[in-house]
Amino acid sequence: MTIGDEDLSPAETLREMLQTLVEAFAIEAEIVISENDGVLRGAIDGPETDALVGERGSVIDAIQHLAQRFVLRGGEGLRVVVDAGGYRERREQELRAEATRAADAAVADGREVALSPMPAAERRFVHEHLRDRGDVGTRSEGDEPRRRLIVAPL
Repeated sequence: MTIGDEDLSPAETLREMLQTLVEAFAIEAEIVISENDGVLRGAIDGPETDALVGERGSVIDAIQHLAQRFVLRGGEGLRVVVDAGGYRERREQELRAEATRAADAAVADGREVALSPMPAAERRFVHEHLRDRGDVGTRSEGDEPRRRLIVAPL
């Protein structure tokens, strides 16, 4: 089997891709692949995974972008999420807290609150997190890489 082998499933292709990266970075790590609710997840766990995360998640975001394109080869239906050392979970907790503080401030002050610029996947996460709240709305403004999310009271 080789990466890009047409006979590999998306999960097998993701595993091969992540294994190749782990070997290229010369780190010891375990790769766990799971699929649930249309999301194919690749988790890389080990004591040296910081190199795969990069500053503010820049490396893991690039790996995820490549995995989405490469693993699915233009196919639709699945979403690919790649994590290393639990970075995504920690970042989601930070984003939830930041979004909740911004929403509370928007409602309390009756004005819009702009969050820091963030990648599209993080903006989408915040939009989804605040969607059902009922007292705020969200929108994105600006151009990449400075695109940011605005939280506005309803």
